[in-house]
Amino acid sequence: MTDNNRRPLKSRSTGWARLAMNALLATRITPNQISVLGIGFAMLGAWAMIAAGQGGWLFLLAALCIQLRLLCNMLDGMVAVEGKRHSPYGPLYNEIPDRIEDSLFLTAFGYAMGLPWLGWLASLLAVAAAYIRAVGSSHGLGEDFGGPMAKPHRMAALTLACIAVPVEWYFAGSNYAGPILLALIAAGTVLTIILRTLRIAAQLKESAE
Repeated sequence: MTDNNRRPLKSRSTGWARLAMNALLATRITPNQISVLGIGFAMLGAWAMIAAGQGGWLFLLAALCIQLRLLCNMLDGMVAVEGKRHSPYGPLYNEIPDRIEDSLFLTAFGYAMGLPWLGWLASLLAVAAAYIRAVGSSHGLGEDFGGPMAKPHRMAALTLACIAVPVEWYFAGSNYAGPILLALIAAGTVLTIILRTLRIAAQLKESAE
């Protein structure tokens, strides 16, 4: 992983992120192990969603797992680049766990909401958005991390959904926020795919002229 293909994250330059990185560098942990740990958090979060059903408080554990997954996604790159613990397999560990984690969270949430088809659709679209980004990169155009529903945005919306679902169920006995937010994630990811494709097409046309 290099600075040229890293997702731009403001949190990477914060003091707490540096402290966390330094704490990890004080151990023998590798970036690849941190990446795999993210899958573990995704599995735990997916279990919590399904076990919670449509309104249980285990959704709060799922919300925490989403954020811990994102933390792993950030720290593995920091340990690899700033900490200079590169691995020849780094690019694989940087991408494959992300796709697994997205699919686990989104599919499980769809089942928890009683809408498995929508969860599977959101998962498929998340993989497709990453694929379009990879296509652009493979043609030397750089990494397009643009939204409006890139990975950080999807996970932010899903975290909000995991908090809103039990709160709505507790106070109103209804379940509208979860399905609505999952539908917004899917729709926003479709728009993301379209916009990334158009940007890549424009760059390819420009380079051919």
